[in-house]
Amino acid sequence: MRPHILTLSLIQEYRSKLYEEEKSKATIDKYLRDIRAFYHFLPDDKKVVKAEVIHYKELLLMKYKASSINSMLIALNVFFTHQHWDDCRIKLLKVQKSAFRDSEEGMSKDEYARLIEAANDENKPRLAMALQTICSTGIRVSELQYITVEAVKDGKVVVNNKGKVRIILIPPELQKCLKQYCAETGKSKGMIFTTKNGKPIDRSNIWREMKNLSAKAHVEEKKVYPHNLRHLFAVTYYEKEKNIIYLSDVLGHSSMETTRIYTRINDAEHFRRISGMGLVLSEH
Repeated sequence: MRPHILTLSLIQEYRSKLYEEEKSKATIDKYLRDIRAFYHFLPDDKKVVKAEVIHYKELLLMKYKASSINSMLIALNVFFTHQHWDDCRIKLLKVQKSAFRDSEEGMSKDEYARLIEAANDENKPRLAMALQTICSTGIRVSELQYITVEAVKDGKVVVNNKGKVRIILIPPELQKCLKQYCAETGKSKGMIFTTKNGKPIDRSNIWREMKNLSAKAHVEEKKVYPHNLRHLFAVTYYEKEKNIIYLSDVLGHSSMETTRIYTRINDAEHFRRISGMGLVLSEH
């Protein structure tokens, strides 16, 4: 059997395959980022064997949490399948689902408000509006491109992502803010959130600008990333409406299990509940 050699040209060819499969840009970037990290880990001959993949997995265990490691390993396994390197595929870590979420990882409404205030103080109106748009609608960063002047006028956004089409309603308060923002920036048609070159802003643009606000907003840097805004929307919606089916539709999830992640109470609330059960009857 011919040896499996991982090359940069092979990774580039894989990018084209993912594009042809109509994977989202975020998915393509994520998969390629994980594969390149593995490429740089390999010895100089770049020969891929199962033992090297296992060693890589062991190194990841010392640096990342289980869910992140599994995400990286999935990217490698999918790539190996594409290349017919099935002998290199590796088992994922078994992760027991938690009944509650870590309150230290989620962003609170107060922390979100401080980020918006900091963005305005730093004279970053585009960032402030982008953060509010994500958090008040629950869209992904990659879906900001669908927020157009025309959509704001209609009060709804037609999102076409990963081959699925869904409609997102724009709250009246957000409509008013976006219209004012468009008037101030001279946007009369098309995408609202763009770079200087007219391209849609992406996750890296938002992520970098958000990180720069963390100190001024007094929010832990580990909490400051775009997906946490979508998470805050989901948690806030579910706490108010308790409708997981509609929430799943709004978020564009294929599986209800994905949505359930957002419906778990945080660990502080879980602690409060079990502490109030009255099942400890005596002290020693």
